[in-house]
Order: sequence, then structure tokens, then C-alpha cells
Amino acid sequence: MKPLVSVICVCYNHERFVLETLESVRAQTYSNIELIIVDDGSTDKSVEIIEEWIKKNPVTHFLNLKSNHGYCAAFNRAFALATGEFYIDLATDDVLLPEKIENQIVFFSTLDSSYCTTFTDAIYIDGQGNYLREHFKYLFKKKLIRHIPQGDVYQNILSTYFIPSPTMMTRTSVLKSLGGYDENLVYEDFDFWVKSSRQFKYAFLNEKTMKIRRNIKSMSTGWYKKSDPQLLSTYQVCLKAQKLNRDKQDWYAWAKRVKYELRQSVFSQNHAEAELFYKLLKSECKTDWQDEFTYKLDGLHLPLSVLRQWYHRLRYNSFT
Repeated sequence: MKPLVSVICVCYNHERFVLETLESVRAQTYSNIELIIVDDGSTDKSVEIIEEWIKKNPVTHFLNLKSNHGYCAAFNRAFALATGEFYIDLATDDVLLPEKIENQIVFFSTLDSSYCTTFTDAIYIDGQGNYLREHFKYLFKKKLIRHIPQGDVYQNILSTYFIPSPTMMTRTSVLKSLGGYDENLVYEDFDFWVKSSRQFKYAFLNEKTMKIRRNIKSMSTGWYKKSDPQLLSTYQVCLKAQKLNRDKQDWYAWAKRVKYELRQSVFSQNHAEAELFYKLLKSECKTDWQDEFTYKLDGLHLPLSVLRQWYHRLRYNSFT
């Protein structure tokens, strides 16, 4: 028997995209799929579109939450119903390529139980489905990474973003052992990466298995803007990592992350979060002149967010 894979689709106001996402699940070359859909209190026509699609296609469960619970809480409601050996967390504005699940299952069969997650390369598209870029090609081009980490990736995850989280396939037992997503956070992946990679290994499959959408309402496009609620969640994960670090290299990776988040908080004019990251850094290690300068710069309340936006457009050809 091929392993059962639970595909958990979380929808919130995705009326433009949800049909394409659901069709991409139906079009998989792998057949042993348990599809669970949860709508997190959409105010558009998402529910109507989902219900119409379900009339023609088998779905294991559809949860229609009448109010917005937030991504982590909505996902947990659906995940509680999952019975697959593996699961995929699929937002209903992203698109699976046809052989994604089959190829990752085959890849998992070559790995032992010390591996909890496989991840892949991805293609980014805009709101109209137009090609934007390839994930790892971009990271290498901009020299944001030198290699793709595998195996014990705890320090890599702490220090540097490199995993396109929608591409992940994960053992269901691992997330259940962690109690699901932390519903106090507004986004899920960094927290899951940190906690799971402390105990398990990650493996990279060098294939593009998804189209990840970047549109004006995507959560990812809100990063490092004024009043960004994701910064506080990042801070909370950094607090958790303090209890997980074991050696000097762990703390070095942790400090690199906190320093980065301090800079981003300052230059996006998120002053409260800048204060939190600065105090967190001071609590564990000695700050250098750059940290002190950045922190003092924050106290001047200059319009730095405009400079940051222009820098990112020039440095990274940012579409966010």
C-alpha cells in the first residue's frame, strides 16, 4: 500500500485562486490522498466556490469556520482530522505541480525515520499566474546562501531563511508530537522548523514541485512593513530557541538571527519590536558597535522604512 498523504488546504478570501489550488490536488499523479479543506471565515465567495467544487470531487472533510481564527488555529482544526502518514500544508492560493506528491513519497522511501521533512525548489508567480522567479536560483544569485542545507539543519534554520515552506511534506507524527502549530503565533513555519529540526533531519529534493503565489494580500508580502504582526511571532520563536540551544555554534546562529531581526525592526520602523530584540540580544551575548548604533538609530524615529524599501528594490529586485 502506498502511504496515505493528508493534504490540508487552508482558505481565507481566496476566491480568485482556490479553484486552481483544488484542481492541482485533484490532478496529482499520486492517488492515495486525503483532502481536508478548511475555510477560515472568508468574507468573499470562497465558500461557495469550494462547495460547488466538492459536489463534483471527493473530499474527506470540509470545515467551514464561520469566523476568522487565524492561519495556525484554522490549520490545527483540520490537522486534528488528518489520518495520513504524511501531510502537506497547502494555502489555497498556491498550486501543486502534478508529480509533487508522488515524487516526494518516492524520495521519502529512500530516507530513514530520522528524517521528518522533505522540501523542494519552487517557482514564484504573481496574482495573475505570471512567472516571477525560481526560489533557489534567486537565493544563489543574490548570494543569500552558498549551499542548500540538509540533515541537521537546526543552526541553518536559526540563522538563515532558505526553505520554501509550501513545498514541504512532513511526517504527521512529528507535528502531532509537537502539539500542532502554536496558535499564539500569526505564522507557523519558523516555529515548526526550529522545534522539529532540533529533533529530526531535513532532506532536499532537487525538483520544482510547486507554484507559490505572491500577491498583494499574501502574508509574506507583509514582512517588515510598519505594524507587522509577524515580527512579534518571530521574537517569540527566538525566545523558545533559547531553551533549545546546546552549544556555542547554536548560540552563534541564534545571535545572527536576533541581530538580523533587530536591524529589520529598526529599518521598518517597528520600534516596539526593535526594543524587544535588542534586550533579547543583550540578555545572552555581548553587543558590538553595529548593534548599538542600530539601536540608537531607532531612538531617532527617522523615516527609515522608505530607505529600506528602496534598498530592497535595488538589491533584491523585490516584488513585495
